[in-house]
This record gives sequence, C-alpha cells and structure tokens, in this order.
Amino acid sequence: MNRLAAGDKAPLFTLQDDQENSVSLAELSGKKVLIYFYPRALTPGCTTQACSLRDVNEELTELNTLVYGISPDPVKKLARFVEKKELNFPLLSDEDHAVADAFGVWGEKKFMGKIYDGIHRISFLIDEQGNIEKVFDKFKTKDHHQVVLDYLQGE
Repeated sequence: MNRLAAGDKAPLFTLQDDQENSVSLAELSGKKVLIYFYPRALTPGCTTQACSLRDVNEELTELNTLVYGISPDPVKKLARFVEKKELNFPLLSDEDHAVADAFGVWGEKKFMGKIYDGIHRISFLIDEQGNIEKVFDKFKTKDHHQVVLDYLQGE
C-alpha cells in the first residue's frame, strides 16, 4: 500500500454513484472535494461515519466542500444505504477497487485474527486545483466529521 500524501496530484477517476450517474473528479475542479473511503455500506462504523457527515453536510457546502464516499459496494447496495440513512451526498461504487488502489488505501487488513485485503478508512481533501490538500487518517468514525470541519475552519 503506497498511500498518497498532501501535495500529491489526486488521481483522476470516473465512478458510478448510487443513482447510476457517472461522477468524474475532473468535473469537480473549482471546489474542494472530500473523498472518504470506507469498507462497507450499512455496517455500524460506516453508518456512523456517513450519518455524521450527512448531519454537517450543509456546513461543508458553505465551506465550498463537496463530499463523496467511496467503497467497493455495488451501486444497488449504495442506493439502499443512501435511501435508508437519508444521506445528502453521493456514494461511489469502486467494485474493482481501482480508485482505492490509485489512492493507496487498498491493502492488507486484520480483523478478529483474519488477514484479508480491503479498504482502509482514510479520507482525502482535494483542493480546487485537484491536489491533495490534507489526508485524514487518525480519527474515530463518530468524530470524522468534526476532524474535517475543524481543519476546514482552521481550528
């Protein structure tokens, strides 16, 4: 796993969102974009993280920041997640984990004594020019939204 760092150019990608629309990072230039990678839709930690971002999305929008969640889940599962939890930002499907690989967040994980490959819960703030401004990798799912807000507000 060779994770991207602040100052790196964000890899361009196009993925399907929860409504089967194509979302391209290139089309989002001019705004800050928070890309947060999460392991699996509708699981407890991922739900906590997504709902917390949902609850502060208006504040993030006021700070010129768009939110996109990326997981290896299929589009239909993402649609259920968005509907069930009333999320107000798009979730993107990276089933072949190519985008996770490009950002360096796909790799070996350990859980309950098992070793497997999966997405590491890491977020990237991409600036208006498409460069990685900040990497968020030290947070709890319930605090992720506040860590991001504090950074954006300069606290």
